[in-house]
Amino acid sequence: MEIGLALGSGGVKGNAHIGVLRVLEKNNFEIKAMAGTSAGGLIGAVYLSGFSPDDIQDILESVDQDELFKRKDDDQPSLLGLEGMHKLLIELIGLRTFDDLPIPFAVTAVDLNIGKPVVIRSGRVIDAVLATIAIPGVFPAKECGDQLLVDGAIYNPVPVNVVRSLDPKLPIVAVPLSSMPDEEEILPETELFDELPVLRRITRFRFAQALTVFLRSQDISGRLLTELRLQMDKPDVIIRPDVFGIGALDNVDVAEIVRYGEEAAEAEMKNLLKAVRWDNKIKKFIGLK
Repeated sequence: MEIGLALGSGGVKGNAHIGVLRVLEKNNFEIKAMAGTSAGGLIGAVYLSGFSPDDIQDILESVDQDELFKRKDDDQPSLLGLEGMHKLLIELIGLRTFDDLPIPFAVTAVDLNIGKPVVIRSGRVIDAVLATIAIPGVFPAKECGDQLLVDGAIYNPVPVNVVRSLDPKLPIVAVPLSSMPDEEEILPETELFDELPVLRRITRFRFAQALTVFLRSQDISGRLLTELRLQMDKPDVIIRPDVFGIGALDNVDVAEIVRYGEEAAEAEMKNLLKAVRWDNKIKKFIGLK
């Protein structure tokens, strides 16, 4: 049962993608093309580098989140850095290129120099991942030649259209990590200032509180943008993990977030099976669906 998979952005909420991948594997779905934005790009890249969902969960449960966000002296201007993340990705992805991956894969970013989206599907995978996870102002932008790349979520939070460009014949499964914009909810209070030792020393400064405001604002705009993209790009199935009360940089229980992804994928199993039926695939191919 062949599908294309679009993994959405969401910071630590991206751990839910691990659960989705686990359920798809368990039910014999074969991913033939994949694209990811931000956390979705990171999880997708590690998965396609040969790590199982169980492997990825074990790795992320053992990681010291504080170590991931240390800065280097030559980083682009940002509050936090990705030095630890870079070291981890070297261990997991190494110097693989997109050509080394088993299926077509792409990640999204935005070029700050020209203000336009970028789809990355060539070159070193690690460079693409460091670009797509670079939340503007929070993490350093990634320099790639004459491009200055940041998180693709500011333009395309769930890259359904990118997966479709990789293989237009596939039914596409989208995994957004935000709630519907018309649902009432209390937005998450960012806990990173209490949880991460590297940040405790800056809590007395106003820009620490400003970061909280910024991240909450991104949550709000991201919800609407995600729904607009889903309505425009029309994936065949939407799997929406219940991770809406979690901030992008919260210190979380990885296993709990993974379970949310599993539960959401299991809840959509009927629609997943319907999407890969031969009659629906034919309708999709000839443009009737």
